[in-house]
Order: sequence, then C-alpha cells, then structure tokens
Amino acid sequence: MPDAPRRDTRGIVDADGLFSRVRFRRHAPAEALRPYLEHYWLIDWDLPEPYASHVVPHPSVNVVFRSDAGPGGSGEVAGVAPELFGTKLEGRGRVCGVQFRPGGFRPFAPEHPVAEWTGRRLPLHEVFPRAADAAEPILAPDDEHARVAALDAFLLGLSPVPDPRADLTMGLVDRIREDRSIRRVAAFADAQGLSVRALQRLFTAYVGVGPKWVILRYRIHEALERAESASDVDWADLAAELGYADQAHLVRDFTATVGVPPTAYGAR
Repeated sequence: MPDAPRRDTRGIVDADGLFSRVRFRRHAPAEALRPYLEHYWLIDWDLPEPYASHVVPHPSVNVVFRSDAGPGGSGEVAGVAPELFGTKLEGRGRVCGVQFRPGGFRPFAPEHPVAEWTGRRLPLHEVFPRAADAAEPILAPDDEHARVAALDAFLLGLSPVPDPRADLTMGLVDRIREDRSIRRVAAFADAQGLSVRALQRLFTAYVGVGPKWVILRYRIHEALERAESASDVDWADLAAELGYADQAHLVRDFTATVGVPPTAYGAR
C-alpha cells in the first residue's frame, strides 16, 4: 500500500468549486490499517451561503462523522451509493471521513455481506453497537492530526478480522482500476481463474456491487476528471481509450451518471 493518499479528484463533481469553498485534505491511516483503507478525508467549511456538493461515488464503503448534525456530531456508515450523491454544506462545520478500499470494509463487519449496506446510510451504532459515542472525540480537536489519531484509535479498536477473500477482492478491484484493457467481466473472470458467477458472488459479498458496475464506474471517474481538467477533450478518442465501442456509449453513461452530457460539463 502507498504511504501517501492519492491526490486526484476522481469522483468529485465541480472539484474547483468545492475546493474554493472548503478546506479538503486527505491523510494516510496508521500502518496497521493501510491494507483496508484508501485514506481519511477531512473537510472544514465556514460558508456565507449554502453550497451543494456532488460526488460520483467510488465502489467503497465510507464511515462519515459530521459536526453539523446535533450536539457532539454524528457518525454513519455509508454503503456504496449507486447514483450521484449530493450533500448540502452550510454555515460552519467539519467532516471526518474514512474511505475503505473496495473489499476492505468486510473485515470490520465480517458477519454481513457488504451488499447489505449498498445504497444505505446507517447510524454508526447500528453497525458497530459499541461505537455510539465515537463522533465527539473524533470531531472535537481543532488540530487535524489529532483527528487523524482519533480515527486511527477508533478503527483499531474495531479489531478487523484478517480475511484472505477480502485481500483477493481488493487486489481484483485494483487491477480493474489500473488496467484499462479490462472491459468485459467474462474475460476478466477467466483471466483470474474464476467463473463469472464466482466473481459476481465475491464482489457482492465484499464490494457491495458487481464487477461490471466497478468497471464502468472507474471509466466514468476518468472521463469526469478529464472534463474537469481540460476544455478540449476529444471525446471520441477518450471513448476508445476507455474501451467504449463508440463515443455515443460514453456520452450516454456519463450523462446518466453525472446528470449532464460531457461536453456541457466541460463547457462549465
């Protein structure tokens, strides 16, 4: 696992708009937690007017602590969100979030298939009954490194159970994210020595969504980041680069996921 969290903006809609309004940082977790986590993400804001933030979610479970949800703040487990996710930020507040690697949450809740959380946001105590009072010590410190240390202590206290099938799943998702040549579930399953059915069962139990969904989502993330960073994207070339049959297929998937066509998004 890398020692430093990634620095890309993949999945964030209107990243420039968000970063101009909030302080957004990522931090690496403690060494013992890195096999399971992507990173911690911290947001602080003090806004003169409300702002709606939108994200095209990763195939990841998140644990999210918010200070603007009552005395002491709140914590929740957010399963993989199949659709575009939006949240409203207003006034003053902070969020401390944990993004798990796809497949990395199951060792913390081994009794439940991860698909049980897909599309749901549950109060933390419903998943981890002994963690009902976890939010305040995580959110209270003004020093962000103290917040990171509190997140480390919280997760280490949950005592994740090592699971070879979780390790296998995390490795498979990493390959999908990094290798653009992976386009079809059947070919990918065969290359891993698995049947399509076995691969789908593994992803349902450990990621929460199927392998086809993961393949498509990572391609849309890349298209979104290209649209965010350049105004002259050749969408036909990008469609071919990402493995789409033609530009129309990319435009259709992008529009269905983000809500506007890629050319309209880039023109913003």
